[in-house]
Amino acid sequence: MPQNHRKDTVILALSPDPLDKFKDPIPAVSARTGGTFVVTLLADPDHKVVDLYGLRNVEEAASGGDILPYTATYVIDAAGKVRWRFLEKNQALRPSNEAILAELKKLW
Repeated sequence: MPQNHRKDTVILALSPDPLDKFKDPIPAVSARTGGTFVVTLLADPDHKVVDLYGLRNVEEAASGGDILPYTATYVIDAAGKVRWRFLEKNQALRPSNEAILAELKKLW
């Protein structure tokens, strides 16, 4: 993300795990990327946000498995309106950084 947009752009990552379970990778990610960790981590162990956005993997939940939300990426404007989203049932498929940046540029 361009430096001049870092103060007016917030990146949030949501996990169904408790915060202490996914906080350890932060130093490794920072070391690998050579920069500061610019993502705010949000824990959703009670799945309130997952359910609010309709991201619960119902097939997995029906089989008695762990709650593993669908992969989702949202670009939300300052007014709280969803401007773009990527939703995928396959956990291996995610939008590229370039695709996300292209959507963010529409708001800058």
